[in-house]
Amino acid sequence: MIEELTRVSKPGWRVYRGADELPSANGGLGIVVISTSRGLMTDKQARTEGLGGEVLCRVC
Repeated sequence: MIEELTRVSKPGWRVYRGADELPSANGGLGIVVISTSRGLMTDKQARTEGLGGEVLCRVC
């Protein structure tokens, strides 16, 4: 069940993070959607592939 959806990057304030700086949602219980050079990924997928990118939103 989705309890919270939070937008991180906004049109006037883009948030970019490297692979080692990617946030996690609720200690790993939620997901963070990242836009990478290889497309949209969850925070876990991006960390596994060593990719950073724009942090779009948090789903908890």
